Amino acid sequence: MLKTVLRIATASVLMSAALSATAGQSSYQDLELNGTLQEIPGPSLRCDSKFGGTILGYGDSNVLGKVTFLSSDCITPSGTSFTFSDGRFMITTLTGEMLFASYSGQFVPTGEGTNYVFSNASFQITGGTGRYFKATGGGALLGGEDMATGKGTIQLKGQVLLKK
Repeated sequence: MLKTVLRIATASVLMSAALSATAGQSSYQDLELNGTLQEIPGPSLRCDSKFGGTILGYGDSNVLGKVTFLSSDCITPSGTSFTFSDGRFMITTLTGEMLFASYSGQFVPTGEGTNYVFSNASFQITGGTGRYFKATGGGALLGGEDMATGKGTIQLKGQVLLKK
């Protein structure tokens, strides 16, 4: 009887330790990134529309710290708006670690000159390097751009799940 009680107690302690260890393996964090961007539009053979954009920028993030980013997407005119799709983000931290994301949405005119804003735009985290290797998550993509100069702002607001 004593052996059975000891076995049950030992099994309970081991199971509790295993559950505690796996519970700390991943954690959701609110993610916010605010940045400045420069887009260079032009021909893109990977796009069905044969037109896309390359975006370079930098910013600050509550989770990632100071970052630079590089992205490319496909652009398709839709009336006075533009749809961007097949977007691929590569965000690099000061330590050299990267976070990868895909994105899509629309650019719609603000009615003020050549200024456009993102509409129904979102991003999905697809992984990374270093501590972001197995990261997932996503959220809203906000911001805007002057279509005449390509200069603009960007904000990512969502969550990131870091898996250890």
